[in-house]
Amino acid sequence: MTYQAINTAPAPSLIRRFRFKAPLLVTLGLAWLALMALTAICADLVRPYEVTQMDLSARLAAPLTPGHLLGTDDLGRDVLSRLIQSIRVSLVIAFGATILSAVFGTLLGFLAAQFRGTLEHLILVLADFQAALPFLILSLAVLAFFGSSMMLLIGLMGFYGWERYARISRGLAISAGAQGYAAAVVQLGATPVRVYLRHILPNVASTLIVSMTLTFPEIILMESGLSFLGLGVQPPQSSLGNMVGFGREYLTRAPWIMLAPSFIIMMTTLSISLVGDWLRDKLDPTIR
Repeated sequence: MTYQAINTAPAPSLIRRFRFKAPLLVTLGLAWLALMALTAICADLVRPYEVTQMDLSARLAAPLTPGHLLGTDDLGRDVLSRLIQSIRVSLVIAFGATILSAVFGTLLGFLAAQFRGTLEHLILVLADFQAALPFLILSLAVLAFFGSSMMLLIGLMGFYGWERYARISRGLAISAGAQGYAAAVVQLGATPVRVYLRHILPNVASTLIVSMTLTFPEIILMESGLSFLGLGVQPPQSSLGNMVGFGREYLTRAPWIMLAPSFIIMMTTLSISLVGDWLRDKLDPTIR
C-alpha cells in the first residue's frame, strides 16, 4: 500500500456522504445558525444603537415602537442593539470554549493511545474525575474567587466536556491502529505526530465533529446560566444569559426584555441539536 493511497482514500467516500438533500428542519436549522453567525460577525454594522446608549424618555417602550423594533429596557437602551451584541458575545464564548475543549481532549486522548500504561491510566482517571465533578459548582467557585472576564470564561468553559473527546479520540485511535494502515505508514518512516495528524485524525474527525455539536449548545446554556446568576459576562458587555437575568425583574411589566434573548437561546440550541443529529447520521459509515 502506498502513502498516496492511505492519505486520500477516505476523501471520496466522505464527499459521497454529503450528496443528498437535507430535511426541511435541518435546512431551517442551518439557515438559523448562518443568520446567527452573520449577526455576530456584522454586529457593529447592523445594530441601530450603541449598547450603552440610554434614552430615559423612552423607558420600557413596547416592541414596534418607532425607532425601537424590540422595545427598550428600564434605562431606555434599545433591546435589539443589546440582543445583537449579546449574540456576538455568547457565540464567541461558546465557539472558543468548544474549540479549546475539543483540542485539549483530543490531544490527551491521542497521548493516552500512544503511550499506553501509566500515562494512559492517569488521563483516564482525570477524565473520570472531570465527569464526576459538578462543573457548574466549580465554575461558580472559580468565578467568585478570580472574578469574571471574557478570557477567563472561555478558558473555564473550555474545560467542560474535554473528557468526552479524550475517551472518543483514545478509543478511535486504538481502533485505527489495529486496522493496520497506521502501522503501515510507521514502517514507511512516518513520525507519530504525522501518523496522528495526517492519517488517524482525518478518519476520526467526523465523530469528533458530531461531539462538538453536542458540546456547543451545552456551553451556551452553561454560560447563560452563569450570566443569569451574575457571574458571567459583566456590564457594560452583555450576553444572552445576562439579558435574561436582567429581564426577569421586569417579567410582568416588560416581558420583551427577557423573552427576546430566551427565544434566541432556545432556537440556537435547538438548531445545533438538529444539525448535530443530522451530521451523526450522515457521517456514520454504518448507516447507508
